[in-house]
Amino acid sequence: MTSQPSLAKEDSTPSGPVKSQPGSGDGGDGDGLKAGLKNRHLSMIAIGGVIGAGLFVGSAAGIKAAGPAILVSYALVGAMVVLVMRMLGEMAAARPSSGSFSAYADQALGRWAGFTIGWLYWFFWVVVLAVEATAGADILNKWMPGVPQWGWALIVMVVLTATNLVSVGSYGEFEFWFAGIKVVAIGGFVLVGLLAVFGVLPGSDNPGSGFAHLTDAGGFMPNGAGAILTGVLMVVFSFMGSEIVTLAAGESEDPQRAVTKATNSVIWRIAVFYLGSIFVVITLLPWNDKSIADDGSYVAALNSIGIPNAGTVMDVIILTAVLSCLNSGLYTASRMAFSLGERGDAPKSFTRTTGSGVPRVAILSSVVFGFVAVWFNYQWPDTVFEFLLNSSGAVALFVWLVICFTQLRMRGIILREQPEKLVVRMWLFPYLTWVTIGMISFVIVYMIYDDAGRKQMLMSLLVGALVLGFALVREKVQPRVSG
Repeated sequence: MTSQPSLAKEDSTPSGPVKSQPGSGDGGDGDGLKAGLKNRHLSMIAIGGVIGAGLFVGSAAGIKAAGPAILVSYALVGAMVVLVMRMLGEMAAARPSSGSFSAYADQALGRWAGFTIGWLYWFFWVVVLAVEATAGADILNKWMPGVPQWGWALIVMVVLTATNLVSVGSYGEFEFWFAGIKVVAIGGFVLVGLLAVFGVLPGSDNPGSGFAHLTDAGGFMPNGAGAILTGVLMVVFSFMGSEIVTLAAGESEDPQRAVTKATNSVIWRIAVFYLGSIFVVITLLPWNDKSIADDGSYVAALNSIGIPNAGTVMDVIILTAVLSCLNSGLYTASRMAFSLGERGDAPKSFTRTTGSGVPRVAILSSVVFGFVAVWFNYQWPDTVFEFLLNSSGAVALFVWLVICFTQLRMRGIILREQPEKLVVRMWLFPYLTWVTIGMISFVIVYMIYDDAGRKQMLMSLLVGALVLGFALVREKVQPRVSG
């Protein structure tokens, strides 16, 4: 088995600073990735990583589909993500890598697995760049219509590309403040909302009904138990991003500590930001209140309390979430491309770094595809861009499934080669790992039978099969040379 490149040298201690990534000796100005992320950056990336724009924008549809039982949908998906993150944390704490689960899949399952999931993940994030740039441009165009939407999309992409090109520290600093705004906003929403729910918020326009709205409009499951599964499909993709901290940890001073801390805190992060905020919405208002569908769940909740200019406030928060997602998406795509290049599964130019440790070619290549996708969105939104959306939509589930199967094999490899580094352990191994595999597989199969999810899943499976087929053929024609 070919050993994978790691930011930490073999003789470094878990608490020692990470110097650089080996490689990059093919003409680049730098000597690899550098440990430019501070602990506060990693902490906020870990916290903010689970708060995407999908939480703000997509929750209303989930509430409409499942009613108050959407809480169960969020809890099920949240539990699944907690288990997946525990598995990923086990591997990332032992072997920090900019390629994260793709590098681990390469080691544990084979080159074909690392290649396939790495490129699918890269594809997912560059499509997300286009989605988020368009969403941000829409908000900015409402405020300043003198600049066309495509102009705003171009501006936000250029600005965040520039921040990523400066240094990993500049990415971390921007993400620290973006994530901080999201965290404060959601935390404040939950706190103020709970006070209003129980009728103790001074000046609230909402009288507060306690838990009454959980059952007073057709019961807790007004659309039946099956609607919980429909809700699962609608909310599952809003959790994508939790794994970013394991990629970023590789460029931190103490990756093992960062991963351990992020893994241990994922439960309360999901409980507060997802379950807490949705609980506030459906206890402030009946689930079938028209304003939830018309204005969005969070705006409707704020309006019911009497918060002035709630729509504008939420637009600011959503724009922050969009910029955060763009910033992290570009970072994540470029680091995955860098890792693929290090393993010989992408152009070697992707491994070239600047003097500040930035993989310039990997960043620019990723953003170019993002620009092209933005153009597709404005030129052919219902054909080419819809294909890109559908064919990348289920990648989150594929990533989580690969993480599970990788961890089954990786546990033995770590115990055999570096048992002292197994500082984070998956609970009830291997039983909970297999339970998680069953949960994810069920969601995949259910999507195939669900009218709303079938097209997305089938298109994603098609693209996944094509990438996998290419990987298998390439492995036979061009086997990796161990060095």
